[in-house]
Amino acid sequence: MDRKSAGKTRKRWSGRVTRKDPARIARSLRDSAESSTQRKATPFRSAMSMLVFYINRAGKDLDEDQRIILEQAKTELRKLYGR
Repeated sequence: MDRKSAGKTRKRWSGRVTRKDPARIARSLRDSAESSTQRKATPFRSAMSMLVFYINRAGKDLDEDQRIILEQAKTELRKLYGR
């Protein structure tokens, strides 16, 4: 199986996460950041970095509705960490 066809069958976090509501996205990022043993920063900073990285990586290709959901997820993430 070549690389292109292999990529089509995989399920990606980025594809699933942008279809969730902002609160679920924030909780998912929080859980991932807090369970990580590889982070160098606080769990909040790590989770926010993951979210910002995804938004920036998608760039102009990010659908406006998805961008709104992800921006709302930032607010939800701040609430989860009391910031």
